[in-house]
Amino acid sequence: MNTTQLFLGVIFSSIGLGYFLYGKKQKMTVPFTAGLVLMIFPYFIESNVLLSGIGTLLSVIPYFLRF
Repeated sequence: MNTTQLFLGVIFSSIGLGYFLYGKKQKMTVPFTAGLVLMIFPYFIESNVLLSGIGTLLSVIPYFLRF
């Protein structure tokens, strides 16, 4: 694990925590699940490019899908 992976993991996990808490409080499914996945997925991805791409995609999903 290098410092870039660690930094990206912290950034995406922080965004995920925000989405998770927002989704839980507002009882909204999409931000809740996106936040949960954002907090967990950095542990399983080793490529910096994949980590950035998946994290960015998961971060913008709640903006476009509002359920």
